Amino acid sequence: MTVFLCTKCGGALTPDLRPLPAVPPAPDDSGRAARGGRAPATMPHGHYATETEPWGAPYVPHPDQGYGGPTQPRGLGLSDAGVAMVSAGPRDNIVVHPDDAPGLRPLPNGENGAGCCGPSGGSGLNRACSCGARVATLAADCFGPYELHLDAKRVHGHDPS
Repeated sequence: MTVFLCTKCGGALTPDLRPLPAVPPAPDDSGRAARGGRAPATMPHGHYATETEPWGAPYVPHPDQGYGGPTQPRGLGLSDAGVAMVSAGPRDNIVVHPDDAPGLRPLPNGENGAGCCGPSGGSGLNRACSCGARVATLAADCFGPYELHLDAKRVHGHDPS
């Protein structure tokens, strides 16, 4: 079991969570955008996994412009002025169910919270600890996965046993 703590203040961000060997695939809910809702959560309550692939901002041109493909794991393709993009964001972030970090708050003035029906997560860190430290990115838009990424450089795990 692991509790994730804010590196800046040491405050607990999550309850005890159990590890999974990998982030599960995003649940298939292809009709959700037409209904205006978000997908079911990628992670089950009470668990976490490490995202080993780059995820989130910044984005760079995809090396295969003919194929493109997803911008990041469990995500859709993203283009900028017709150029297919791919994530060059951080690796090894901790992915949790968004409800497993209830104390995190949106950044002031909705910073990095752009999205259609919720924050897409594509603009970078958009959630803060109660101390004000930016520690996570919530992806909760209708066109992508529903998951919370704890920044591996801004949080650390602690085994309370």
